[in-house]
Amino acid sequence: MSFYRWDGEDLILECHLQPKASRDEFAGLHGERLKIRLTAPPVDGKANAHLLAFLASAFAVSKSQVSLESGQQSRQKRVRIKQPRQLPEALGLTARQA
Repeated sequence: MSFYRWDGEDLILECHLQPKASRDEFAGLHGERLKIRLTAPPVDGKANAHLLAFLASAFAVSKSQVSLESGQQSRQKRVRIKQPRQLPEALGLTARQA
């Protein structure tokens, strides 16, 4: 299993979130999930909102194209990115096959 899969034109990411980090960054794998460190605290949905904004920037899409599918109250999250315009090199993702 991989931390990502394609669903048509959409990219689904399985993530492990580390809130209150010193900086925002992709931090390799945590088990079979992509570890993401964020500076936002896990309070009142701030980390979730920050995660969606971070991913929108990384994949060159608007914030409305990134949605949290599961894991609202958990560090384990599933995120959908609608039609990503770029794939961050650091993640080693392969483009969707036609």
